[in-house]
Amino acid sequence: MLAVFDKSVAKSPDGLTVADQSQAVSALKDGFLANHFGSVHPGSVTINLGSSGVMAYSREKQNPLLPRLFAVVDEIFCMFQGHIENVAVLKQQYGLNKTADEGIIVIEAYRTLRDRGPYPPDQVVRDIQGKFVFILFDSSLKSTFIASDADGTVPFFWGTDADGHLVIADDEETVKKGCGKSSAPFPKGCFFTSSGGLRSFEHPQNELKAVPRVDDSGQACGATYCVDTETKKESTGMKKVDSAANWSTNY
Repeated sequence: MLAVFDKSVAKSPDGLTVADQSQAVSALKDGFLANHFGSVHPGSVTINLGSSGVMAYSREKQNPLLPRLFAVVDEIFCMFQGHIENVAVLKQQYGLNKTADEGIIVIEAYRTLRDRGPYPPDQVVRDIQGKFVFILFDSSLKSTFIASDADGTVPFFWGTDADGHLVIADDEETVKKGCGKSSAPFPKGCFFTSSGGLRSFEHPQNELKAVPRVDDSGQACGATYCVDTETKKESTGMKKVDSAANWSTNY
């Protein structure tokens, strides 16, 4: 799976982009990275998100223990890979029927967070038990919600292309194709939103700090992110207001 989001939708975190962008390209221009993905995965499906970016999905050569799923509900698109262990509990929690799969569960969790807050986003992700990654895009609000489980079991990578757009995929070479050295594994136990950036759902009260990565030749290539035990985040608690309020700008 692949997603490229315009920098106006998803701003790359500090540290992910390195000074040497000579190997990076414009991932969105003329559909470059989506076309590359389609050539590698002939049976893939591409979703054009207009000025917001593009998503692409394929079930080809997937791990049967960590299958890929794609779901769409009310202009919310979700690509999911892996499996959720507490599916029954989450279906009951979100009032879903027995046929709902993991992609639908993530969408409903996001909609609950967006529409019915205040419910801490770190708790939403922490409630999902299993081995998983997901990429969600809400086209009505032009917002993203991206996460990886606490163990980082499912391969997941991200980077910044030559134009500053965010690239996310489950294949490292695809990310490198668009981002060159401004690429890295997506940090495990973390989630990323358009409004809140990158955060740890295991340690939501702490800031994350970027640690530069180096390749085999000793050159900088993206960053890893670790919890800064010395720095606490400002309170993300939301004051209760009118029940019709839209919480999406705060999640």
